[in-house]
Amino acid sequence: MWVTGNRLSGADCLRALACLAVLMHHLAFRMDLGSVPELFQPLIRWLTLGSFGVSVFFVLSGFLLARPFWLALDAGQPMPSLKVYALRRMARILPGFWLALVVSLLLDLWLGGKVLDAERVTRFVAGALLVGDWHWVTLFPVDNNGPLWSIGFEVTSYLLLPMALTVLFALGARGATARLLWVGVIGIVLVGHVLVVQWAPIDEVERGWQFGLVGGAKAWMPRFNPVGFFAIFAIGALAAGVQVRLAGLRHGGFDAAGVLAIFGLGVLMAMGVGGQTEGFGWLGVPYAFPWMPLLVAVALVALPSSVVAGRMLDARPVRFIAEISFGIYIWHFLLMWLIERVVPGSFDTSGPQGWSNWLITSAVVIGVTLVVATLSFRLLERPVVEWARGLEPRLRREPRNDAVPATSS
Repeated sequence: MWVTGNRLSGADCLRALACLAVLMHHLAFRMDLGSVPELFQPLIRWLTLGSFGVSVFFVLSGFLLARPFWLALDAGQPMPSLKVYALRRMARILPGFWLALVVSLLLDLWLGGKVLDAERVTRFVAGALLVGDWHWVTLFPVDNNGPLWSIGFEVTSYLLLPMALTVLFALGARGATARLLWVGVIGIVLVGHVLVVQWAPIDEVERGWQFGLVGGAKAWMPRFNPVGFFAIFAIGALAAGVQVRLAGLRHGGFDAAGVLAIFGLGVLMAMGVGGQTEGFGWLGVPYAFPWMPLLVAVALVALPSSVVAGRMLDARPVRFIAEISFGIYIWHFLLMWLIERVVPGSFDTSGPQGWSNWLITSAVVIGVTLVVATLSFRLLERPVVEWARGLEPRLRREPRNDAVPATSS
């Protein structure tokens, strides 16, 4: 298995592609297509489907977080410490998320002219407590930083993953049997998603994006729900189970499979051009389910066993983007909102100057986002993660197994 440091080959490439796709989705969505030169119109249409990057994030998280559990299960070892698991998740997610959430609210009250009414307080508190994903009123915790909606969904998946894996450990399942049982888990989760869609209907009063983010959340739900997103996450967990069984192999066929899977992601986005950017797939699960998650899963399984593709895809600039990807995700939309208010007309993309104006503003947004994300990682995210790592020996209930390579997450 090709491992660079503590990183599985190919994971950094997918993480970087996912965060950049979401960033470009929000930039492309602000471009007046009528002002785009005809040559570039297909590209802008394709970039609007960058929202599919959210699915990549969920599969990747499921893959990386489930992998240590599969290694322990196959080795007949106890389940990895859930205290350590929870500490790592909190240290990695909460500091950056909470800071972005607080700064977003304060700027919205100051520059956005918003009033701190009961609904806004409820949304903010639900978001801060990571439970906003369970209702359309609280799905978007603040008005000026929309991407923060997904954090609650991801945290719910963090909770459901060890709960489901506990069953496999309790049964003592290993090898192919354990993987087949996990396929059954995915099936049960999909049944749960269908039940949510059927039994949690939403009224049509002020439902739609024309009524703001709360109205948009009503349009997304109930097809956007934590159970359905866990199905995406669980496919990543299944990919981890397959990958650890193939970890000792290296062959050029894995190079071809990994590269073709990543190319397939772009093709799948292209196939969605002209449709909804939510890409509702099978059973109404968002983002071209199950094909998008399955292609990501194939890449994650194949690239660690590739001969050269994984190493080439994880070049140093790619690793840097992957390293700061969480900061890119949680800050880019707020920075777009802020630039639009500080520099009036910066996102005026209509008229003869619309295209050049969009290119300049997009370059500024990307540059500022990279700077802020880098500062967030180096001054906040990494120090907290390192501090939390120092606490792990006190929480770990099983002996540390240094032979098992850690995975970035």
